[in-house]
Amino acid sequence: MLDLFSVSVMTALAVNVCGVVFIAETLIRRDERAGRVWSIAYLFGMLTTLAYGVWASGQGGITSVAIANGFFVASAGFIWLGARRFNQRPLILGTLVTAVGMMLSSGMVFVFWDADGEWAGVAFMYVSVALLTALGAIECFRAPMGRIRTAWALAFVLAFVSAFYAARAIVFLVWGPDSPVFSIWFSTIVASMVTVTVTIVGAIVTSVLRSADVDPRAYAWVGSRRVTSDGILLNDVFTEALDDLLERAAWRKELVAVVSVRVDDLGQIATAFGSDIVDAITVAWRAGVRRYAPSDALVGEDGPRGILVSFMPSNAAEARRHAAVIYRGLFDELDALETGVIPVVGVGIALTERFGHVTDVLTANAQRTARKAATSADSSVLFSGLEPEAVTGA
Repeated sequence: MLDLFSVSVMTALAVNVCGVVFIAETLIRRDERAGRVWSIAYLFGMLTTLAYGVWASGQGGITSVAIANGFFVASAGFIWLGARRFNQRPLILGTLVTAVGMMLSSGMVFVFWDADGEWAGVAFMYVSVALLTALGAIECFRAPMGRIRTAWALAFVLAFVSAFYAARAIVFLVWGPDSPVFSIWFSTIVASMVTVTVTIVGAIVTSVLRSADVDPRAYAWVGSRRVTSDGILLNDVFTEALDDLLERAAWRKELVAVVSVRVDDLGQIATAFGSDIVDAITVAWRAGVRRYAPSDALVGEDGPRGILVSFMPSNAAEARRHAAVIYRGLFDELDALETGVIPVVGVGIALTERFGHVTDVLTANAQRTARKAATSADSSVLFSGLEPEAVTGA
């Protein structure tokens, strides 16, 4: 059997420890994306436990309850807003909805305090939490967040909380807080245990998602044509298109080049200068590669820090010329940002005359050479196959 005081202490400890760790990590990372919004949610959660603690100590009275109820709703709302921020959706309407729920949950305490005492206005709080967490669960399944399976765990947690508080509101309104059903299944002790579980799971999941959101790829929007919002093919689409191109080029023994463009130090830049600088650099270098690649080239993603470009040059010299144009154009885009931060870029070229018309072999050699070019003092645009460790087909 658990008493209310012990459960309250346990809840406050779990919420505050998770909140402090998450907020501190957000500050260290200089995260300005979804992590910042989720940090606000944890901050509201910490303030909720503080307000309830003041009320439980006999201080504050109606004001402490009103503040606590409002902060609890705000915490749920900012979890939803963080998911919207991750999905790069506008926050204005969501913020207004959260603010309305927060004000209703706090205001109704003053309206019903004389009649209901400590339970004043809780029905509004329960409904608000149920609605906001349901919206958060739905947002977790929307693209691009829904493509990350870790987000599904957060969605299920939010859906559970939504169902719990919806049921709690119904039982409270129909049978009241003194009924056996409410006392056994929806009491403050049960709700506190749910809060502890949700806080721990939520802290783990949002930390993982925040790391994914800092990924320079930023999980760009993907349309029905399997092309990102900046016009670059997803890797599987690029690979299928390159397979077909190489097959047809092999019939005529035509030359095909695969160019790998890699930026490998964005993680260090994010740590040193913040995620907003990385965002700007990522947009610029992706746009630069696509803009300066040959008009008839295939341009596709190659993981979070790379882009592959494939085209049909007349000879090796032309292939190098196109790769050099991409390299110079990429830096023109980066210089236009005026951030004062330039990443290390490597460009590797693989030709079918050296490796044959095999997609995996061409891309592997281009990628390996791009990594080497990024650390080379001689040139940042290198041909693959000029060194003994080149990958060959089986």
